[in-house]
Amino acid sequence: MKHNRRQFLVRSAMTAGALGLSSLLPAASDTPKKNKPLSNKAMMKLSWKPYDLQLRHVFTIANFSRSTTPVVLTQIEYDGLTGYGEASLPPYLGETQASVIEFLKKVDLSGFTDPLCLEEILSYVDSITENNTAAKASIDIALHDLAGKIMGTPWHKIWGLNKAKAPDTTFTIGIDTDEVVKMKTREAANDFNILKVKLGRATDKQMIEAIRSETNLPLAIDANQGWKDKHYALDMIYWLKEKGVVLIEQPLPKYDLEGNAWITERSPLPTYGDESIQRLRDVERMKGVFSGINIKLMKCTGMREAWKMLTLARSLNMHVMIGCMTETSCAISAASQLSPAVDFADLDGALLIANDCFTGTTVVDGKLVLNDLPGIGVEVKG
Repeated sequence: MKHNRRQFLVRSAMTAGALGLSSLLPAASDTPKKNKPLSNKAMMKLSWKPYDLQLRHVFTIANFSRSTTPVVLTQIEYDGLTGYGEASLPPYLGETQASVIEFLKKVDLSGFTDPLCLEEILSYVDSITENNTAAKASIDIALHDLAGKIMGTPWHKIWGLNKAKAPDTTFTIGIDTDEVVKMKTREAANDFNILKVKLGRATDKQMIEAIRSETNLPLAIDANQGWKDKHYALDMIYWLKEKGVVLIEQPLPKYDLEGNAWITERSPLPTYGDESIQRLRDVERMKGVFSGINIKLMKCTGMREAWKMLTLARSLNMHVMIGCMTETSCAISAASQLSPAVDFADLDGALLIANDCFTGTTVVDGKLVLNDLPGIGVEVKG
């Protein structure tokens, strides 16, 4: 799917206390200078705006379908610079625009004078409530963007990563009729080098055959907990391997750790945990349950914890995938900063929507292309 087909669509609805879209446009002073001294008098100002993403096609996985995804866009202003963030809120995660805004109202950054004290600030944010991970991610991303702009450096460089090593991204084919599946496959086959296919229903084999009638590209499979019996799942995995599948994501329900471990031990393909793995505390106990983990910023509270999860998984000799929800280029660009360090990337979320309000990381010939803009590498569309 070509990027120049994405169109900018602005919704004007706002809530009291939220920022207007015009205030998302970067001012001339938003261009950072390297080694810009921090002001002793400046304070961080957090603001937000609800926004609804319009999906290009109805998106269906094992348990539900949707045509929109609500998000909340955030920004943190400090000393003439602005950091941008995002909370993506697919319904199955349990967060809403209202719950995110309620959380953001509780965040008081007035006690922090240095935005570069990320660990201190984000530990405070995480302590406010137990859950609200996407809401926390929206602050984490904006703060990382701001910090990178203060330093005049993109985060992949701060982490010591080579952007040339960013991998291909998968492009997702949701569950649908044969005709629509074939159409989506044809649409994506010329622009991507690997496709991700949502399975977990009785029509799984039919879907794969429909895709194979259009392309021989490698496939990644996400069962989204849709398979319930471990023997059936293992049989499916062997069949899928013969069809050119290279990995399996979340074959069984998230709490069936014994069943997922049984499959991983016998599977001819690597298995990745997604719903079973939310945050850093989950990584070590998934050693042996899955071959690898799928890190998503909206599940783990953002870039700070995602980097820790990646580092821990590598120390445990586990594979790592960086994934996403349907998101704007803001959250996608934030996640892509980690991509040169992972085995697989599933960062097509912004390509699935028709009203992306940011530009940032792009996809060229199926490969993630990171820019050298400071922070997370995004600009607001004008």
